[in-house]
Order: sequence, then C-alpha cells, then structure tokens
Amino acid sequence: MDIQLVKNRYAIIGNSPLLNLAIETALRVAPTDMSVLINGESGVGKEVFSKLIHQNSHRKHGPFIAVNCGAIPEGTIDSELFGHEKGAFTGATDSRKGYFETVNGGTIFLDEVGELPLGTQARLLRVLESGEFIRVGSSKIQKTEVRVVAATNRNLLDQSDKGKFRTDLYYRLATVPILLPNLSQRKEDIFLIFMKFVQEFSEKYKIASIELDPEAKRLLENYPWPGNIRQLRNVTEQICVLEPSGYLNASQIQKYLPPVAIHLPMVQNLNSSNSSNSSESISERDILYRILFDLKKDMAELKKIVFQLIENQGAKGTFLRENEKVIQQIFADEIVSRNSNLSIFSENNSNLNPSKDLIQDEEELEPIHTIKIEETRTLEDQEKEMIKKSLERNKGRRNKAAKELGISERTLYRKIKQYDLE
Repeated sequence: MDIQLVKNRYAIIGNSPLLNLAIETALRVAPTDMSVLINGESGVGKEVFSKLIHQNSHRKHGPFIAVNCGAIPEGTIDSELFGHEKGAFTGATDSRKGYFETVNGGTIFLDEVGELPLGTQARLLRVLESGEFIRVGSSKIQKTEVRVVAATNRNLLDQSDKGKFRTDLYYRLATVPILLPNLSQRKEDIFLIFMKFVQEFSEKYKIASIELDPEAKRLLENYPWPGNIRQLRNVTEQICVLEPSGYLNASQIQKYLPPVAIHLPMVQNLNSSNSSNSSESISERDILYRILFDLKKDMAELKKIVFQLIENQGAKGTFLRENEKVIQQIFADEIVSRNSNLSIFSENNSNLNPSKDLIQDEEELEPIHTIKIEETRTLEDQEKEMIKKSLERNKGRRNKAAKELGISERTLYRKIKQYDLE
C-alpha cells in the first residue's frame, strides 16, 4: 500500500524520515501474526499504529480491543484479561470471559504493557508461547488465537534489569519493535500538524482561521513538546478559541506554551529515592545542583587556562596578563588535580599580580606546578548571588524570578529573608 494513502486513511500528518520508517515497518509486519512492541513517548499516537497493523492484516474482520494496562487495578487485571469463574473472589457473582477469550481470532492492543504486575506477565507469556490461559478461580486450560500488539513509553530492558519486567516476555513481545519518534524529533512536521488542527477547530467552532508570522512558526518548531501531539492539539484548540483570528505573532503564541522544567539526572534520582520529600526541598536541591554545574563549567575553563599556561611556559607572563580578568572571575570550592595541585583566586583579591603571585621561577615550576589557594566562595554565596541577579533581571518581580530559578515563590521569599535581600 502507498504510504501516502495510509497517512490519509489514518490522519497521520508529516513527512519525517523516522515517521515514514515506522509506517513502512508497520505495513510490512501487518500481514503476519508476529507480536509487535510499539515504543514511544505518551501522546505520539501508539494506538493509531495498533489499528493500522490490525486493519492491514488478515484479522481485519475479527475483533480489536485496546486495553490500558496502567488504568486497571492490580487486583482485577487478571480477571479483565483472562476472565474468572463464579466465586473466584469476593464480588464474583457470575462467571466472566476475559479479553483474550472475547477477542479470539482478532487483535488485542496492550497499551502501557510495562505497568503489568509480574504475576500477570507470567500469564501473558504463556498466552504468547502456547495460546493457553486459565480463568481466575479455574483449573481448566483454555485456548485462544489472538495477536498481541503492545505499547510502552518505558525502556522495558531497563525495567527488566530492575526486576520489574520479565526479560523473556520482553523478547516475546518485541518480535518486531517499532519506534515512534517524539514531536521534537519531527520539527519539520510540527507546523503542518498545527495547521491541520487549526482547520479542524475552525470548522468545529465555526470561527475564522488563523495564520502565524515566521517568528511564531519558529517558536512552535523549537518548543520541546513534552506532551507530543496530544499537547500540540490542546494548545492549538486554546489558541483558536481564545485568540482573535488573523495573523498571530510569537508573543501571542508564547503565553500558551508552558515553561518546560530542566530535569537534571541527579535530581531525578534523589526525587525517586525519597518520594516523601516536599516539592519545596526538591526545588532547593535544584538550585544547589545548578550552582554545582556552573562551578563545574568554571573549573573546566580554569583548567584550560592553567594547563595552557603550563604547556606554554615561555609565554606565561603575557598569557596571564591577557587572561587576568577571566582568572579573577572564576570560582570553585574544590581543588582540581592533574599530577599537580591547582587552585583558584577569588575576584575579591584586588591586589592580584598574576605574573608575580601565580608563577614561580621556571626551575621551581617544573617539579611543583603549584598555585597557592587564596580564597574560595561558598555554595551559599553562589546561591545568594544567583537569587540577587535573578531579582535584578526581573526588576524585583518575585513571581518571575521564582519561575526563572525553578523554585516556588514561597521558597524564594524564605531565601530573600535568609540572605537579607529585601
């Protein structure tokens, strides 16, 4: 089947090479009975691809059912999938068929399959290997002939390493993996999808269409869209309803794009390891880690300068004079070593004479390579300065400063009082 006809049939917008590859893979595997695992972030259209596979297979006249595994409570998931007998558990007043029984001869789409409990995973593996299952509360083996298409927004191999997902089930499901790109990987498609939604909502609400100037278009294309197509659709609907029709600029679009938080890996690990921490304390850690990352960048710059100085000893006096301001502006709270001990001068040393204080005689420099520590800046000083500069940039508007720093206004007020920045 022609790929453009498929896009038209399933309302798939875009010409991204990654998107086209996913469609081609789905079309190739559709006529077979192989299990398929669709990987992709939330909101990229995984269910659309499950329907594409089913409707282009020999099972297209059979039943199709989509099951959100994450939305079914752990205590009832086995009953939902495999059925139960009367009296199997409290409230089981009648026997009930499960999805694998009712969809016999068709396709079952297991969305968010990574949310399945380990016990249910074992039952699912048996279905995939032998087509057999047992109802909850029964000992009778039943057969089913169902094709399984699964989807997840998680890395199931990582989940497997943590003991949260069966490795054997992963390889059974991922006979053919399909990776759906997120919207930020399809920048060339974002404006096309936006205009498709504009047309849809203009007709739905019977309002005039809108257009974007070049800056607004670039803003849309460069926004990361963490919610992917689902988020873009919601934003487009808001713009169509709330903005006057006509030619919109970047500032009119910007107010509908929520700021995207910068998640640092170490901060995420801390959050996951202690879920009871308040959001306020997490925000404080965000500030501290930002400062540490800035220090790391400063240290790298200092290393580059000092090592270049050591390697070019003949020109050390000129080099230091040229870089005196840079050296004075760099701060750190640790000593970096590379077969030698290096340290940092603070910008508060107003009488710094780099050619005299930093460099010893050439005879002494080779075996020692030591620079004396004069002063270091504490982490609290860095935090205070960061908050002060943010307030200055935002002309004292604390709500904007708090948003820029990635902390709550309550935390900012407390820090202002702590550091006497009123």
